[in-house]
Amino acid sequence: MTPTLKKRFVLRHPAGLHARPVTNLVKIANAFDAKLQLICKDEAVDLKSIMGVLSLGVPAGTEVFIKASGHDAEAALAKITDFFNQLQTTK
Repeated sequence: MTPTLKKRFVLRHPAGLHARPVTNLVKIANAFDAKLQLICKDEAVDLKSIMGVLSLGVPAGTEVFIKASGHDAEAALAKITDFFNQLQTTK
């Protein structure tokens, strides 16, 4: 059985998670077989669903968690970490 991984991020982009970054994030998530969830304020959604992620309405400064399980969960989290690090530096 593969362990479930969980990683914390604080969204620092001034616009929060809006349509363009969500589209890119979901595209990254869909490149992996791992089950991926975005958790925000005790609500979890499938990270492979654009509508699910957008429904959270994540504003700047919010703490979110990515939960990953599956054979490629570690690789998925690494790519998602790169995404969030890059998002923090763009305006």
